[in-house]
Amino acid sequence: MSKKSGTKSVDIKISTVVAISAILQHTDIAQLDHAMHELTGGEADFFEDELAVLDLAAIETDTTNIDWQALSAIFKKYRLHAVAVRNAPSAMEATILAHGLALDRHMRPKVVETPPAEIAPVVAPQSYGPTSSAMIVDTPIRAGQRIYARGCDLIITAAVNNGAEVIADGSIHIYAPLRGRALAGASGNAEARIFTSLMAAELVSIAGIYRTFDNGYPGDLGQRSVQIKLVGDRLDVHCVGD
Repeated sequence: MSKKSGTKSVDIKISTVVAISAILQHTDIAQLDHAMHELTGGEADFFEDELAVLDLAAIETDTTNIDWQALSAIFKKYRLHAVAVRNAPSAMEATILAHGLALDRHMRPKVVETPPAEIAPVVAPQSYGPTSSAMIVDTPIRAGQRIYARGCDLIITAAVNNGAEVIADGSIHIYAPLRGRALAGASGNAEARIFTSLMAAELVSIAGIYRTFDNGYPGDLGQRSVQIKLVGDRLDVHCVGD
């Protein structure tokens, strides 16, 4: 069968994938099982089949004998699916890839010291009930951090810095400078919008349609209060009040 002229085999859009970052202090399976049980309180729905990135930055011992299959299985037991490894030594990369895990080189967040065997999400997605309308964040979002407001709007009253990423299934309201990345309508809501009191974003996205500003901002919209909305298949940026 011949391919019809003008049809696409694949349509590429930005993908909003949020993963919990698990900073490992060691790779002892029994201790990790105990730590995860303590963390979740034994609740089967504490995590909801979310993705996890395993961060090895805090491990100081030899990492060449990691049982990747067992390590992935222990997280899967608690409904976390390990998909990538961060801060792995270069000598381990081939082994990691051979076990079906990806190498996450995009973010290398500052590691916070934690007690042995504790699992510490860098910025873990939070669950909100059906009555929740917004997640409110009143502290600056630093480079390497990722905030996800699942099922609701996201309101931020502090700066979103370069290298940071904020995501919401609804709209995003930033009452401060937006210098990082903002992705609204992450679950496909084309009516979502992005508002910021100072436009300096690296990238914005609504419902998978994205726009970057490598060549500057349209008109005189840089450093202005703006709203961003999806019109057809493009993102329009307007001054608030226009």
